[in-house]
Amino acid sequence: MNAQLPQRVPKFRIHKATLQAYVELSGKRFYLGYHEAPEAKQRYHAMVAEWLANGRQLRLPPEHITVKEMIARYWLHAKQYYSNANGVVSRELENIRDAMKPVRELFADLSAVKFGPKALRTIRQKMINAGLCRRNINCRVGRIKRVFKWAASEELIPGETYHALLSVDGLRRGRSEARESAPVRPVSQEHVDAIRPFVSRQVWAMIQLQLFTAARAGEITIMRPVDIDMSGRIWVFTLAQHKTAHHGHERKVYIGPRGQEVLRPFLQRRLDAYCFSPIEAEAERRAALHAQRKTPMSCGNRPGTNRRESPQRKPGEFYEVKAYRIAIARACKKAGVPSWHPHQLRHNAATFLRKEFGLETARIILGHRSAAITTIYAEADQQKAIEAMLKVG
Repeated sequence: MNAQLPQRVPKFRIHKATLQAYVELSGKRFYLGYHEAPEAKQRYHAMVAEWLANGRQLRLPPEHITVKEMIARYWLHAKQYYSNANGVVSRELENIRDAMKPVRELFADLSAVKFGPKALRTIRQKMINAGLCRRNINCRVGRIKRVFKWAASEELIPGETYHALLSVDGLRRGRSEARESAPVRPVSQEHVDAIRPFVSRQVWAMIQLQLFTAARAGEITIMRPVDIDMSGRIWVFTLAQHKTAHHGHERKVYIGPRGQEVLRPFLQRRLDAYCFSPIEAEAERRAALHAQRKTPMSCGNRPGTNRRESPQRKPGEFYEVKAYRIAIARACKKAGVPSWHPHQLRHNAATFLRKEFGLETARIILGHRSAAITTIYAEADQQKAIEAMLKVG
């Protein structure tokens, strides 16, 4: 693949008939004055610098910028801001897209300066009517405010527009129509074991690793051999990109003997390849279906002949957390057990760690900066309290 050529900067040009300097930005010509005047060069550098800082776009008067235009400009900024050095895009982009969807649907052509608290409350009510939980609604409204904050910092809208939106408080528990989300609880081991026949070996390995390491789903899905130190009795998986990397924090996942046994079959690949590959899982699924084939090869479809040349969706190099969650949900339906999600496995591991080794050990393994966060994940061991009250009472 050829390297991308750097984009050219518009040149300082001279109109020969009048000796006027000019520059062309976004297809529009701007005259700068007599070409030998120092002010012409200063205007040229200032206009080009502003144009580049604005994403190679002309700055429009605030009253001419619609909500749709503002979102489009923020999206260009977000795609760069939420990408790491390797070009991997953060899942925050999906959250932003979800938050801005009702804004585009209802107020796309509205002038951004006219989007006020009433419009924001209308968006919030639409989320409530859609059945979103209170906490999710507050998070999405916070992202909408963040977009307007960025627009104000870029002078796309007046600061007053953003500050007016801050007057809209978040929904409070028991004081809104929005439903409350159920607390995340550990999943029954019986329900975990029930789905084993209905998931690929890759998905089952990720499930086991979450139980053995207390790692987040998004950490397990991006595991690569190159990131794992296997020199000691306990393997250490160091994540280059993780939830708190932008705060300068380091995240390590410790893998014990049982986790090593689960992981070992998935290490026979390139060092920089992902351990759990949807492409590999799909190939194994097709091979298993072919092995169960009863129709003679001389009849019916031959392997590969009924595939689309350009399918709408192709397996990726690694599992997205959403795809991992969907695979588990489908397996639960087939197994006839209540649906559960990968994040509950982290609660399983956290509860066990806190019960067996204490809160501080659980905090370190879970990668939390504060023990207060760990208490959210680890269910309190009530058995000790029950035993104590039996003696006291």
